Amino acid sequence: MKAMILAAGLGKRMRPLTDHLPKPLLPVAGQPLIVHHLRRLKAAGFTEVVINVSYLGQMIQDALGDGSEFDLSIRYSVESEPLETAGAIQYALELLGCEPFLLVNGDVWTDCPLSPLLNMKLPKNGLGHLVLVPNPEFKAGGDFAVANGELEVSELCPIPDGQAGYTFSGVSVLSPDLITRYPFSREKYPLLEVFKWAMANHALTAQVYRGSWIDVGTPERLDKLKSLLSG
Repeated sequence: MKAMILAAGLGKRMRPLTDHLPKPLLPVAGQPLIVHHLRRLKAAGFTEVVINVSYLGQMIQDALGDGSEFDLSIRYSVESEPLETAGAIQYALELLGCEPFLLVNGDVWTDCPLSPLLNMKLPKNGLGHLVLVPNPEFKAGGDFAVANGELEVSELCPIPDGQAGYTFSGVSVLSPDLITRYPFSREKYPLLEVFKWAMANHALTAQVYRGSWIDVGTPERLDKLKSLLSG
């Protein structure tokens, strides 16, 4: 199974740190954030990685090269401008191939074990499997709920009393068919939109991970991750 790291964002919420450095290269515990992902992928058994790049993307390519430093094979999907999450996958389909792949958002950090996902087989007619996490303090409402054994979008599903739904971790196993079968594809569009369509067709499964997870979206959360990894 190949892995894809989403690394093309502008990092606006990280400014001024990202004025001259792409967010994936921000240092955390002595190495760039994206290198943490690469080392965890290698440790889990992955050998081929696709990385989409756009904003200051050449800096990422120069820093990581062909992946040989990490005993990985890295190929780049170079976007002239960021294509959003689903658009990025669509643009990279030729590099990803026809089999399910692991998708990792480049601006999250988690110690969720990746090796069980390496050999995951999606159910018949399944288009994806999402790793969810309990809602962080900055996102009390969550993205998804699980009701009657089905994955639902929180805003469309009344959440049972005492529950607050879950947040998408940014880690998932996706079939390329999730994108190729989506009837409303275009150059730029978000994955959440595709997830809603797939859920309506009962084509997504999910698991909840309750270990460490940080959305590294602001300088404050970057500092939180630095403290976690240095402690």
